[in-house]
Amino acid sequence: MTAPPLHEVDDSVVADLRAKLVDPKTSLPEKYRVLFSLRNVKGTAAHEALLQALKDDSALFRHDVAFCLGQRQDPRAIETLTNILHDTKEHPMVRHEAGEALGAIGTEECLAPLREHLEDAVLEVAETCQLALQRVEYLAAHPEATNEESPYYSVDPAPALPASTPTEELRAALLDEQRRMFDRYSALFALRNKGGKEAVAALGAVFGARSALLKHEVAYVMGQMQDAQAVEFLTGVLKDGAEHAMVRHEAAEALGAIADSHTIALLRDFAADPEPIVAHSCVVALDVLDFEQSGALEYADKGGEGEAPARRPICPCRG
Repeated sequence: MTAPPLHEVDDSVVADLRAKLVDPKTSLPEKYRVLFSLRNVKGTAAHEALLQALKDDSALFRHDVAFCLGQRQDPRAIETLTNILHDTKEHPMVRHEAGEALGAIGTEECLAPLREHLEDAVLEVAETCQLALQRVEYLAAHPEATNEESPYYSVDPAPALPASTPTEELRAALLDEQRRMFDRYSALFALRNKGGKEAVAALGAVFGARSALLKHEVAYVMGQMQDAQAVEFLTGVLKDGAEHAMVRHEAAEALGAIADSHTIALLRDFAADPEPIVAHSCVVALDVLDFEQSGALEYADKGGEGEAPARRPICPCRG
């Protein structure tokens, strides 16, 4: 569970990026390039720019801004994230991400809002808060778990079980509807870290489970893994109009990250999906595909002539 490194950048660069965020002529993919840069920048100016980005019209974009605030693990974001979690008029996916971000920050101040929403009327929000609270409590009792080895730069909602755990044992835990979500997530991230055909097959089996929260996380980690063996699973999810939008949107972004020839036509078709979150995800995923094919080193807007460092992404903000 390794947070992405933050870098020093001149405030003039951040100001240029912030101006692009609020410019009505800036397209959604362009905003994601700005977001990906700001996520990795230290300091108050970048933090305030991210808070302003939470006012965007796109629920998809707002939820990814909340994700980035959690990955930065900056306690200054707690009050804003708490307000989002409390706001029942906000899109459930944004509220879910605010709850997950509070769990990623994980300070004492995060506990009360998480406890308040353990039985939220929106199931995905309730499950997120249960998971986030269990993460904070587990890490308080097992501080060494923050040093686990992982090939991915991400603060995960639960620590992975040891990579030495047999794949079949991990699969059984992941698919057990009676297990705590925290335990299922721990198995999920262990399978991600193991990788390979059997791990992808075990993860793919989750798409028959009940929890939209769990399924959306599986789609996300398939994007992290960038394994072409996941394309069939992700394609089925994206095509399923009855599936929860938060699951379909993660499938679209994961397909963009895997970036094979089959996914381009599929993403173009679903860029006109009637569900805005899914449609917007496909538009952004196609932009990532263009990036992949261009050979560029960074999916980021550097802000004028500045150097806003950004690691090569898994998807626009969930690198």
